Amino acid sequence: MKKRRIALVTGSRADWGLLAGLARRLASDPRFDLRIIATGAHLERKLGRTLAEIDLPIAARVPAPQRDDSKKAAAQATGKALAGFAEAFERMAPEMVVVLGDRFEIFAAAAAATMLSIPIAHIHGGELTLGAVDDALRHAITKMAHLHFTAAKPYARRVVQMGESPKLVFVAGAPGVDAIAEADFIDSARLGRDLGLALHHPLLLVTYHPVTQRKDDEAKAVAALLNALDRFPKARIVMTGVNADPGRAKIAKRLAAYAAKHADRVSLHASLGQRRYLSVMALADAVIGNSSSGIIEAPALGVPTIDIGNRQGGRLKARSVIGVAESAPAIARAIARALDPAFRRSVRRQMLPYGGPGAAARMQAILAATDWSKLSPKPFHDLRSSR
Repeated sequence: MKKRRIALVTGSRADWGLLAGLARRLASDPRFDLRIIATGAHLERKLGRTLAEIDLPIAARVPAPQRDDSKKAAAQATGKALAGFAEAFERMAPEMVVVLGDRFEIFAAAAAATMLSIPIAHIHGGELTLGAVDDALRHAITKMAHLHFTAAKPYARRVVQMGESPKLVFVAGAPGVDAIAEADFIDSARLGRDLGLALHHPLLLVTYHPVTQRKDDEAKAVAALLNALDRFPKARIVMTGVNADPGRAKIAKRLAAYAAKHADRVSLHASLGQRRYLSVMALADAVIGNSSSGIIEAPALGVPTIDIGNRQGGRLKARSVIGVAESAPAIARAIARALDPAFRRSVRRQMLPYGGPGAAARMQAILAATDWSKLSPKPFHDLRSSR
């Protein structure tokens, strides 16, 4: 049986953590010839250079270098990555390209595949993140993609609303839930040694990224977050590094200064890696910031989330997610609520909008059952008129 060549693109520790389960399944499946392409933060030293997180052979590396963290530099990096993906795809000749999410380097991969007439399978389409430019990039990737693996029914409906065939839109679930089900968590004592911080409760996990649709300065929002954390002097705080979005430098500088000032109780890491990140999250009393992991993974672990601002605005959210404005008093009140045993009990049996594990297995089965040669040209699916 001839193996079908499939390229899987990963751009960061965060998306590899979501893609790893599917990648391992495809790598061990005799029906597929998997080629992994690393790009983005995986190749950038200042962002943690997380290539070591990828535990499967890497077929190609496509740089997306940014000379600074401006919007112009991100646009230029997108162009460089697009050219790099065109060369990599031409060389590998994949029959399918798998991408996840909405990052600019992922958009570049999708654009290159489109220009080369290679079908695309897109994971996590149909979602909204109103505070980020990623929102537009995600929808653009949806329009370039041929197979759609959405995380929930409302997202599947939205993809169909965008003109995609219902026959090619699947509710696969969220890969992040798979990662939790398969995780080998590190115990508290060893994790503390790894992080250089004695862990005790309350333990707070902080991940804050730029709000790329913001018109004002990030400094005010970060100051509000740090001011709120100051109101919990007995808490141990683990902070993760800032992603590659425009505006990252100011946030990274403020977080680094805060961690240095409070070295006895704050541990800052450019990248924790999936296993350590989920291990900290499982132990944490609350996840704080504006990362999608607080929306998907934290509720699956039963950990309350303080979701700051509108970066994740529009996503489905469990009851354990507390949305707050970018003000120190509001954030502090939300942290106090998250630490309240009564609140924690109230969300213990909450309904999870992203369901249970099994996303990777469903995607593998659909990829195997689909005739890729019939995916192009892609028709536009018109919705029936209500008249």
